[in-house]
Amino acid sequence: MRYGSKDVLKGVDFNVRRGEVVALLGPNGAGKTTTIEIMEGFRARSAGEVRVLGVDPSKGDELWRARLGIVLQSWRDHGKWQVRELLAQLGDFYRPYSTADRPRPRNVDELLAMVSLEEQADQKIANLSGGQRRRLDVAIGIVGRPELLFLDEPTVGFDPKARRDFHDVVHRLSDLEDTTIVLTTHDLDEAEKLSGRILILAGGQIVADGSADQLARQASGKAEVRWAVDGEHFVHATPDASTFVHELFKQHGDRVRDLEVRRASLEDTYMTMVRQYEAGRSEEAIAAFREAGQ
Repeated sequence: MRYGSKDVLKGVDFNVRRGEVVALLGPNGAGKTTTIEIMEGFRARSAGEVRVLGVDPSKGDELWRARLGIVLQSWRDHGKWQVRELLAQLGDFYRPYSTADRPRPRNVDELLAMVSLEEQADQKIANLSGGQRRRLDVAIGIVGRPELLFLDEPTVGFDPKARRDFHDVVHRLSDLEDTTIVLTTHDLDEAEKLSGRILILAGGQIVADGSADQLARQASGKAEVRWAVDGEHFVHATPDASTFVHELFKQHGDRVRDLEVRRASLEDTYMTMVRQYEAGRSEEAIAAFREAGQ
């Protein structure tokens, strides 16, 4: 993707398999939203190839769009509508595209329960709180039972309960309905809880791709093992924590206490990759990650 003479995306190369939950992480300005908008068909790319559900998004028709669900960072205001009324109306838009392979849109009461908006069903949207409005955005995104769901910063403004409820919805969609989900978030803990795979985007390119555990292994190379024997505490870094712990118990048996094995957290990994890019070592970092992942 190019704006004038500036490439904001270059060499963004990845695949997402059916039923995966993939988190796209990156600092502000890295190109996350632009990448999502190209895949959604909202923005035309400058070059390259994109296929979403087998279709070039720039040429997607209404039947193709009916297979997608989208939760944007912000949505056009429908303040005068009641919550139930809006969801029922949007559900009607999907009915002409229901087939033997494409289920009917969700029942409104089921949808309200999924996003915990039962008590607000007959309220005008203008009277909802910010968190309630964001839950409505999620409901709008899943009303048509999408095969592929895009979530752009979906839990901004959620309180802890609403966030936990939303996580349950994501797990239900992916585990029970085989929905493919691509999400962007600045919440690294949320990314680790929800996604089976994480992409890190920096400077307009993918600099890391793997599970949180895989990326942590690749970033640090070693695990930190902490333990105590007879009241004395020890710390040791090792590339093979399992073998080291086995030998530790073989040597000291039940005298080993307070055992802890710590790998780099997703936050550690994320910051390592972004710092390497900012330090001008992005190609070195990408090569190292790809080699370690083979």
